[in-house]
Amino acid sequence: MERMKIVIVGHVDHGKSTLIGRLFYDTDSLPESKLKEIKEVCEALGKDIEFGFVLDHLEEERKQGITIDTTQTFFRTNKREYAIIDAPGHVEFIKNMITGASQAEAAILIVDVTEGVEEQTKRHAFLLSLLGIKQIIVVINKMDLVDYDESNFLRVKEEILSFLKEIKLTPRFIIPISAKEGDFVAHKTSKMNWYKGPTVLEALDKFDVRENLSSKPLRFCVQDVYNFDKRVVVGKVLSGVINKDDEIRILPSSKKTVVLSLEEFNRQPTKAIAGKSTGITTRDKLFIDRGDIIVKEGEIQPRVTSSFYGRIFWLSRAPYKLGERITFKCSTQEVGCAMDIIRVIDSSTLSVKENKETIEENDVADVIIKTDKEVVLDKFEFIPPLGRFVLQREDVVAGGIIINTGDEE
Repeated sequence: MERMKIVIVGHVDHGKSTLIGRLFYDTDSLPESKLKEIKEVCEALGKDIEFGFVLDHLEEERKQGITIDTTQTFFRTNKREYAIIDAPGHVEFIKNMITGASQAEAAILIVDVTEGVEEQTKRHAFLLSLLGIKQIIVVINKMDLVDYDESNFLRVKEEILSFLKEIKLTPRFIIPISAKEGDFVAHKTSKMNWYKGPTVLEALDKFDVRENLSSKPLRFCVQDVYNFDKRVVVGKVLSGVINKDDEIRILPSSKKTVVLSLEEFNRQPTKAIAGKSTGITTRDKLFIDRGDIIVKEGEIQPRVTSSFYGRIFWLSRAPYKLGERITFKCSTQEVGCAMDIIRVIDSSTLSVKENKETIEENDVADVIIKTDKEVVLDKFEFIPPLGRFVLQREDVVAGGIIINTGDEE
């Protein structure tokens, strides 16, 4: 059965955890032991069953009624299995959201019908745009609180569509729901006869699974080199397939060799596909090091460059100041860099800032990144694992994507 990764985003308290819990419950994906635990916790707190507790594993989270860490959970329909990446709504945890959303093929943007579009709603929608996620469902939640009134739904629908148009996002579906009561999540109910569209599950099943990265050109990122009785280069296949006897090229040095064997614990497979960690031996004793990218002769090659265009989301409270040296990390590549600032956008208002000398917390910026030595890159839209990166001081301060590898005007 195929699997699709989705991310659920939106303003805090608009009902993400409740929606996820309801999806689990209505698809019979919730273990009996977990259901029993939820009931016991809710009884102890003097509440009716709350589906939000499905994901709140920590006692402190239960007390606060929030979800902090990005978690990944699973449910299935008759068509496919879904991995839900639950991305926190708090501004402080946007870094976690980027980590989760960067893996997603589709997204659900949740909006509370009683509160409408909030600052975090806009920011998270902008992040979906930044990360290139185009398969989007907007769910307008808590319809039970407005007696399932269509006019309230239409008001918020118009508000969210107006904003999404500004950032060039077009949702495939806009669905009124009550996650708490289960209306139009997995099942249609008679409470909103004015709505003729699909449920959340039906809408998800209409989405397309992303093209398998195994069908893309080979990108094998080198993590380390071990010397046993033979020299084994270990790493991960980011895209494509690596086979025994393949003619390969080591980047950025551009030296050529041939794969003699694939090496895994107690076995020697003949190939490894995208997502697989493996080891290889080579015909020639070349210098290969962590951060190198191995590609296949005859396939589309990545760009080897020290200057390229990126779009970043700045996470740190301490701003970036023009001229600052910082660390660029993409896959296993790690190198010092500086940035020229082309454009800075306030992620809440979408206004372009006049100041091009600094990038502040929660700003989106288009930048030219200049690295201390050559790196190997693809545009994010072509091969995402080699087209996304983080920037780091001591900790991660920004996440971003490659929008132009420097070979275009």
